[in-house]
Amino acid sequence: MTTRPLEADVCVIGAGAAGLTVAAGAAMLGLRAVLFERHEMGGDCLNTGCVPSKAFLAAAKRAHAMRTAGAFGIAAVEPQIDWAGVRAHVRHAIDTIAPVDSQNRFEGLGVTVFREAARFADRRTIESESVRVRARRIVIAAGARPTVPPIPGLADIRFLTSETIWDLEAPPGHLLILGAGPIGLELGQGFRRLGVPVTMIEAGRAMGRADPDLAAIATARLRSEGVRLLEETKAVAARGFTSGRIEVDVLGPEGRDTIEGTHLLLALGRTPNLEGLDLSRGKVRVNDRGIVTDPGLRSVSNPRVWAVGDIAGRGQLTHLAGLHGQSVIRRALFRLPTRVDRTPIPEVTYTEPEIAHIGLREAEARARHGERIRVVRFDFHEIDRAIAERETEGFARMILGPGGRILGCAVAGENAGEIIHLAGLAMANGLRIGAFSKMISPYPTRSEIMKRLASAHFAPLLFSDRTRGLVRLLNELPG
Repeated sequence: MTTRPLEADVCVIGAGAAGLTVAAGAAMLGLRAVLFERHEMGGDCLNTGCVPSKAFLAAAKRAHAMRTAGAFGIAAVEPQIDWAGVRAHVRHAIDTIAPVDSQNRFEGLGVTVFREAARFADRRTIESESVRVRARRIVIAAGARPTVPPIPGLADIRFLTSETIWDLEAPPGHLLILGAGPIGLELGQGFRRLGVPVTMIEAGRAMGRADPDLAAIATARLRSEGVRLLEETKAVAARGFTSGRIEVDVLGPEGRDTIEGTHLLLALGRTPNLEGLDLSRGKVRVNDRGIVTDPGLRSVSNPRVWAVGDIAGRGQLTHLAGLHGQSVIRRALFRLPTRVDRTPIPEVTYTEPEIAHIGLREAEARARHGERIRVVRFDFHEIDRAIAERETEGFARMILGPGGRILGCAVAGENAGEIIHLAGLAMANGLRIGAFSKMISPYPTRSEIMKRLASAHFAPLLFSDRTRGLVRLLNELPG
């Protein structure tokens, strides 16, 4: 098939969050923008990641609420799960959001969209089955895919990933999950709440990137709800049977064992989609994390090329991908300086309770700053809204540097992902802990905990012997 030539100011490969941000921005600024997408518009987040998983968790939360209503004076009942209805709810969420990321919308913005696989022809040319694009700037936003480990026997099993699990037409009889990071824990709790027996196998510590005391809150809740969680346990072999049974051999603290289930889900992280792009023809350097870029996301080996989103090797979060897209527009199109590694990025695991971080973890802060840091904490069991809702588990913690500078914040509890916004706003604008003491929180709200952190920080100074003495002196003065 003959390819037709095309000229572009910006050529984007991948229509996920990062790629769509760049393509839309370029077109709306009057530039010739070309976008390639070989799969679904909207990328992983819309079609197989954030949106379907959060819709799924919402259904699971309703089921759990029915089982645990007794404490509120409402008769607890075992919910009857309509799997087809759950899938329809998940599909509804995707379909409702999809028009925002659709080909029609982006073509309406002025983007030329090709639903084809794209690859480099040379340093400044991208080609597909039908077109050959010579571009001034090339932005690679090809994303990542679920990691498949080299476990003996795994290739012979019809395993599931976070991309394929939504295709299940019936609930698993017993779901085995390899990996206890955010994806594994969220789906593990969700399936368990919808009545599916779940066994999770984690080679290290569950939620290994989280502070241990926050991770412990989430894992304790999952175990209390009936999830079997095996930590420090490595999967060493796997077998599938025509009967639908799957066996995974594991090696853990108590020796070797065999775990049986009906379905196996891999939740072991994601691998950048570098294959098929012919990056060597574009003189684009890569490593095992993705495309090698400078702090502004420009390729270190081809200055016409930029990498954004998961494939940039700087984190795999949808909101981070959006920031990458904005940064490329700022630097590549407006020629303004930018560094994505200086922006504090919140991370949330949407278990119940949620686990949220931004900035430095406590151990990281102590390693960098030693005794110069101060850590303040406040527990939800002292927050009136949490008491009223019987959701008092968890706490908020602020890590402070000299002068009350906020180095990091962590929240474990109901709606932690909403509460962490306040810390993100403060850190992004250089505000210190004192800003929270000036804030008026509506009563009663869970986010009041951020103001209570500020009170905990200033209390030793405010009620010190020196301050008491000053108040006594002022009290003796006339008037």
